[in-house]
Amino acid sequence: MLSKRLQPMIFQARRAYVELMFQVMGRALQAISEVDDITRNETRTLPVGFLFEMQVMPNGPKLIVEHTGDGCLYFHGDSAPRPVDLSIQFKHIAHAFLVLSFQEKTSVAFANDRMLVDGDVSLAVRMTRVLNRLETFILPKLVAQRAVKEYPADLHLPNKLMNAARIYLKVATNLVETARA
Repeated sequence: MLSKRLQPMIFQARRAYVELMFQVMGRALQAISEVDDITRNETRTLPVGFLFEMQVMPNGPKLIVEHTGDGCLYFHGDSAPRPVDLSIQFKHIAHAFLVLSFQEKTSVAFANDRMLVDGDVSLAVRMTRVLNRLETFILPKLVAQRAVKEYPADLHLPNKLMNAARIYLKVATNLVETARA
């Protein structure tokens, strides 16, 4: 068993990791909606102004993205301009850490009752598909296969590398622009 002095440090490290991952994921969701036609087609059917949130309960780290139209997502950081339409919530920071460190698939976390969906379940499924698509591009194949329910058989290395590079470039550009502001 971990010592009582070590537990708070582990909790803080997990929280910092989850916060960082939400920052990267939010920017990457915005980026993938700009570079990938399949993602844009998936998100195009969302209502314009649709706000999606992923967070750790009750007041933990979060990310918020908005569908601005034509399949494009905009990352709002951790504050919503109005009430969100869909929230996927991890019940504990340890649960979020398992998923965001790719030790557990989102579908498994949901099946193990580690997450809640507040909003339209069909929209949650759609956003999960977008998150899975993002993970297939930005993670190495061996890691992505552990993270997503099914790795796409038709995703070839040149396409994966090109899209990953474009996504990472947009994420880096967004981080630099945010730092300057």
